[in-house]
Amino acid sequence: MPEQLIVPKLGQTVEEVTIGDWLVPDGTEVSVGQEVLNVETDKATYAVESTAAGFIHFGPVEVGDIVPVFTVVAVIGAQNDVFAAGDAATQTEIATVAQETAPESSPAATTSPAAIPQTAVAAGNGERVFASPRARALAAKKGVDLAEVTATGPGGDRIIERDVLAYLEDRPKVTPVARRLAAEAGLDVMELSGSGPGGRITRRDVEAATRPAGPAVAPVPAAALTPPAILPPAEVSERVPLKGIRGIIADRMATSVHTTARVTLVMEIDATEFVAARERLKAAVTEHWGFAPGFNDLLAKIVASALRQHPYMNARLTADAIEHLSAINMGMAVDTERGLMVPVIQDADQKGLRQFGLEFRDLAERARSGKILPDELSGGTFTITSLGMFDIDAFTPVINLPEAAILGVGRIMPKAVVRDGEIVARQMWTLSLVFDHRLVDGAPAARFLQTIKRTIEEPLLLLAS
Repeated sequence: MPEQLIVPKLGQTVEEVTIGDWLVPDGTEVSVGQEVLNVETDKATYAVESTAAGFIHFGPVEVGDIVPVFTVVAVIGAQNDVFAAGDAATQTEIATVAQETAPESSPAATTSPAAIPQTAVAAGNGERVFASPRARALAAKKGVDLAEVTATGPGGDRIIERDVLAYLEDRPKVTPVARRLAAEAGLDVMELSGSGPGGRITRRDVEAATRPAGPAVAPVPAAALTPPAILPPAEVSERVPLKGIRGIIADRMATSVHTTARVTLVMEIDATEFVAARERLKAAVTEHWGFAPGFNDLLAKIVASALRQHPYMNARLTADAIEHLSAINMGMAVDTERGLMVPVIQDADQKGLRQFGLEFRDLAERARSGKILPDELSGGTFTITSLGMFDIDAFTPVINLPEAAILGVGRIMPKAVVRDGEIVARQMWTLSLVFDHRLVDGAPAARFLQTIKRTIEEPLLLLAS
């Protein structure tokens, strides 16, 4: 019997993935541990390995499809095996149905009312319905109102487990992420249309439903809708499909821009003492630590300290509240061939500079090599992103939802400035704080940036934090 190839659980935070490219042709003989499929989360690309030796036969999934983890995407067996329709059920669904339906599916379970214990329970509308203990347990687990379930048990007025299963089968399929987001936004998932495989409601469907409608506009004359002239094919050197990680980044960035009330504060800081302190530290510890502490390492520690002093910046917005978060988990944007990734250093304010630097370098290296884990790319509460190495002075980064703010870091460069009435050369640094005005007002955000400025200009203050 062929073995099913499933999408594995890629960490605690990943509930669905986007199907990428198959790495082998359909019908190819594969070995155990061979990489056969790429799948993509909203953070990175991961290879799915074969769990058996034999010939692989693809399921009906296509590149770009969004599927839950544990979905069966292929079978591996004999050369003449085929992917059957029944293989499309997920491993978890198979296990759940096999375990929970056996007692009530047996003939003895439906021969008489006495064979199935019945309990009258209050449904969501206040009515009392009769249901077996297993039916009640399944309904509670799946969030089903028993008043909406058609009873087929003995006497025609008792709900048994198969009735709840039938109700769940007819109800629109919803991914766990989509169900959570819908609950946070106060949406009824039953009213949403699913765009996923088999009509499954996905995160994108919920985000589309919560996205604010644009203002009404006057009809545009038909002439204005004429598409621009198509460039001759010879002038197009490459077409990059907007899918996979690039498509996910495009979707997430658009969501951030359209759902946040962004405000940007730009501040120029005298980093002369900061640069000097870093040079002294570099000379003192590089050989012992095995790496040279960088400007971003030091800045991240300064920002973490400032977040502890200004907890309203370490926050996120839910459907009905602003949540200030106790842990300071620092996201550090990293440029990779697969796109921008943001590894997260957990509890950044509680770690020494050496430990922070070691963790950041390890995460960045694995992000660039495609070996970072999904859980290491999630859970951030504040993000730092730098373009200073590309000679950028200042820029306006996009907030990494659901965080409240992001800090853009420009280059440090010598400038002529006035100090004590004289023109002197100083190392000047421009930082751009982009924050969501729904969570934070301008003055508190400015005070947070001032705290960062003071510590950069007087690095010894970091010892007092």
